[in-house]
Amino acid sequence: MMRRLCLAASLLVLPLALLLFAQWPLRDGVQAGSRLANDAAQILFALYVAVAVTAASRARLHLSALKPVAPGAAPARWRRWALLACLAPWSLYLLWVSTPMVWDSLRQMERFAETLTPGYFLIKLALWLMALLVLVDALASLRGGADDGA
Repeated sequence: MMRRLCLAASLLVLPLALLLFAQWPLRDGVQAGSRLANDAAQILFALYVAVAVTAASRARLHLSALKPVAPGAAPARWRRWALLACLAPWSLYLLWVSTPMVWDSLRQMERFAETLTPGYFLIKLALWLMALLVLVDALASLRGGADDGA
């Protein structure tokens, strides 16, 4: 499931790049829509990064305690426990302290302040997604679930 989620999130790069590229012609040529493109790009970027942190760790491309000493060697069990000991409190704390902010934003269906475009709540929801994925991946690494890469 984690592999599919990472693959699906990686596809967000294409519309993100398109929206970021479109801002200049929309602003200077069409003179409309550049702020809406920026709002959509911010949502896609937040969702992409929320999954990319875990995807990079799973692929051993991110700084992590799972990096093996020799290529192809499985991480030592103590490293998996150390990873969980570091990431679980951080993830749980982040989920706990952000709950009021994220819940209020979700309940109000918060909009972008400058354009009043709906969807700003998705950026705050991406914070929860990132913390939850990091926690789930750290727990999965204990049983060897993260050793297969992204």
